[in-house]
Amino acid sequence: MRKEDEFGFEKVIEVYDQKTGMQGVCVIHNTARGPGKGGIRMEPDVTVEEVMGLARAMTWKNAMADLPFGGAKSGIKADPKKMTPEQKEAHMRAFARKIREVIPGEYIAGPDMNTTEKEMSQFADEVGTPKACTGKPSSEGGLPHELGSTGFGVAICTRVAVKHMGKDLHGMTVAIEGFGNVGTFAMKFLEQWGAKVVAVSDSKGTIYSKDGLKYADLMKIKSEKGTVTAAKGEKLDAAKLFELPVDILIPGARPDVINKGNVANVKAKILSEAANLPAKYDVEQVLMKKGVVVLPDFVANAGGVISSYCETMGWKADAMFKVVEEKISANTKIMLERTKDNDTRKAAMDIAKERVRDAMVMRGWLAK
Repeated sequence: MRKEDEFGFEKVIEVYDQKTGMQGVCVIHNTARGPGKGGIRMEPDVTVEEVMGLARAMTWKNAMADLPFGGAKSGIKADPKKMTPEQKEAHMRAFARKIREVIPGEYIAGPDMNTTEKEMSQFADEVGTPKACTGKPSSEGGLPHELGSTGFGVAICTRVAVKHMGKDLHGMTVAIEGFGNVGTFAMKFLEQWGAKVVAVSDSKGTIYSKDGLKYADLMKIKSEKGTVTAAKGEKLDAAKLFELPVDILIPGARPDVINKGNVANVKAKILSEAANLPAKYDVEQVLMKKGVVVLPDFVANAGGVISSYCETMGWKADAMFKVVEEKISANTKIMLERTKDNDTRKAAMDIAKERVRDAMVMRGWLAK
């Protein structure tokens, strides 16, 4: 048997569809606070164990975001690069049919790796209710993540931390890894609030300018040339971004970019984790012991899942941004106030577990 604990796993549903050959898994970790919320990824090497780990992480993320959701995740074992659009749709619809019985009471889906608003539209259509998932097209009442909720949330979390440290964001220097949906919006808002973004990277490398880079300029250059490295400034390797002399470092793309090999060279005073798992916990602890304020991923990048909640409520984009600001501000403050020995991740995990445990006690699942 797999190792469960007091929190879950409640259901691990492995499914197979004979007609399409679709293999998939839906893992529901904990529903004490509400239906399990988590995306559907489509990748050729997805495993049950991977999806289980992600489902558990969603329980803590949703609880820390203070949402009425539990934690869940799904995976479809397929290579979308080798599939026609029709085959991809057939897999998504087959998966929806196979897990229909738990939707939306126990599980609400969303987009993840290699799935988009198009697949969410197909998923909801197959299940027969728009409540089946979030991340649907705006024409179907959706709040797609392209609105910038995650990047906005990262910027809010960073601003709250700066204020908590008794500092002024105005003039602070920032380096951002990744200039996709998250990085662009994080830059846009931090620039509006007076911070100076001096370095940005994408898959082609890093562009660095001590005098500062401008959001509007980079958006134009990225659109025209396909890379931020075509902007005026010093072109560096992508990995050099993490070692630049900046106040705030925002890893916003890949996991494990800050590791045992480069952690000693990190000069930033604030690490705002826009990406999932940009540094393992033992690496974060090295930074914490040096006095770096680490804003953990499941606190800083919760804007997307908060947006998902707003979509289930039928709210529009302006209301969503207000809720993202309120929740991320409040939860960042609570975490920083509860932090001991500069270990912000432990403080956030303790808060998330308390919230889930309290809900389980209220339901009678656990004794007080």
